[in-house]
Amino acid sequence: MEDEVMVAMYVEDLLVELGFDVAGMATSLDQALPLALEGDFDFAVLDVNLDGRLSFPVADVLRQRGIPFLFASGYGSKVFIEGYHDAVRIQKPFLGQDLAQAISKIVH
Repeated sequence: MEDEVMVAMYVEDLLVELGFDVAGMATSLDQALPLALEGDFDFAVLDVNLDGRLSFPVADVLRQRGIPFLFASGYGSKVFIEGYHDAVRIQKPFLGQDLAQAISKIVH
């Protein structure tokens, strides 16, 4: 999930370089929720703020389904709500090695 198309393409490229297949991409909360509810994937990378809307409803669905996720954020910890303060996150901008390390924390 990423609302900036260029950043979404960058993350997709990084994931492919790390050996992952990208099952889907969402640029809005309205696109992300159906994917979270019905998608078949091993983990998700969630931008915290999607065009002014926080992605925690998607994280809630993923948590309920037992699908690991991590947050990518340029906002620091102040935007994280109760229950998500300890979530795995990476600070934007990030490199492939940062993403790989974060994924290794959520995928066992």
